[in-house]
Amino acid sequence: MLCKRCQIWYNYGGDSMNNVNLTTLLLMVFIPFVFVVCIIPIVKKIAHHVGALDIPDKRKVHNKPMPRLGGLGIYMGFLLGYMIFGENTSTMNSILIGSFILLITGIIDDINPMKASHKLVGQLFAALIVVFYGNLLLNNITIFGMNITFGLFAYPITILFVLGCINCMNLIDGLDGLAAGISSIFFLTIGIIAYFQGRIGLSVVISFIMLGSTLGFLVHNFNPAKIFMGDSGSMFLGFIISIITLLGFKTIISTSIIIPLCILIVPILDTVCAILRRKLKGESIGTPDKSHFHHQFLKRNFSVKKTVLIIYLITALFSTASIIWLLVDYNIGYIIYGILMFILIIFVFKTDIIFEHKKKKKESGVK
Repeated sequence: MLCKRCQIWYNYGGDSMNNVNLTTLLLMVFIPFVFVVCIIPIVKKIAHHVGALDIPDKRKVHNKPMPRLGGLGIYMGFLLGYMIFGENTSTMNSILIGSFILLITGIIDDINPMKASHKLVGQLFAALIVVFYGNLLLNNITIFGMNITFGLFAYPITILFVLGCINCMNLIDGLDGLAAGISSIFFLTIGIIAYFQGRIGLSVVISFIMLGSTLGFLVHNFNPAKIFMGDSGSMFLGFIISIITLLGFKTIISTSIIIPLCILIVPILDTVCAILRRKLKGESIGTPDKSHFHHQFLKRNFSVKKTVLIIYLITALFSTASIIWLLVDYNIGYIIYGILMFILIIFVFKTDIIFEHKKKKKESGVK
């Protein structure tokens, strides 16, 4: 028996396909996983050959040049999974075209860093394709009993949503395995929810394929990393996350937005805080710095590995709350959400993620 909210989601859920057994779902993960694990060493050689290297500087955590074309390996795993398990539809074609544009944009940036405005052009083209050709729109949401219909504003809102997801993952990609791990937890959570609801659609097929591809990359990317995903990977992951959200949760209830946003709370919070921090300093939004969410743990002498594992844990806790909220009891889910959000808010005000504390300003002045 499904809980009331699950049944509502089931009745109104967007994309549906024929029943897929557990063995097929596991193969969706296993085949891309093995393929990406095997292809990444070749991608590393390509990165060295074309000069796609991340050179250390005062803002970087690593201390030696690192290949950063890992997104190509993740994308190839995604393509292989699609060829085996996917279906040819106009929606899927728009996803393939949009993701290819982002991949090329990211590869160019990985080889020769581009201006943020130039990358935004590629991101915008990808978003426009899935919105107007793929017809993926965030038409309406229901929050606290109120149904909000966007009408013509659905187009710019959806485009901004896609761009927001792309750049959230791009900003959080600052430590070995961080973006890949957060993405993997997202894909796994969506897969678990869909499996227990007994509803397998395009969004879930993509989730399982991406879970395998991202985990395969994580074998080479977890600390100490042998390769970085680069913008080719972080932008692609953000794009796919936005697509899965639009495909699988474009319903008339609040789960359409709440679940993905809560699973991705760390990159979203990091992005919002980065914008506020830079605006308060009078800097451009795109100005790089070392005050991101993960940097706050590093400043407190946590190792890179421990910092990444802590953020994994935070993401996993929010994912668990989402599963409980939707599949078990929404009251318990709300309580867990509230506790976790309270802890995060305290963390924000106790650290320098938005503004520097006076004590640290004085110390830096003495030096």
